[in-house]
Amino acid sequence: MNHGATGITQKLNNYEQVGRRIQRLVSDPNVQKVRTIKIARRANESPAAWERVIQELEETDGITVERLEEDSVRIGWQKYADL
Repeated sequence: MNHGATGITQKLNNYEQVGRRIQRLVSDPNVQKVRTIKIARRANESPAAWERVIQELEETDGITVERLEEDSVRIGWQKYADL
């Protein structure tokens, strides 16, 4: 039995779960109006998965990620600071 594959699958699932949660929050119509949201990592979310998603967002053109207190960020797009 290969337990290594299970660990990789679990990490991918956690990564996908973090990404989907952030996507749901960002898709909210009220958030779309203000173009910014503060999000914190949940206790049940892997720190590695959280960091991977946040790093990918930081590398995306048109998205601003401001790191706040431990395990939370403010995500903005379309120059929310200029509004």
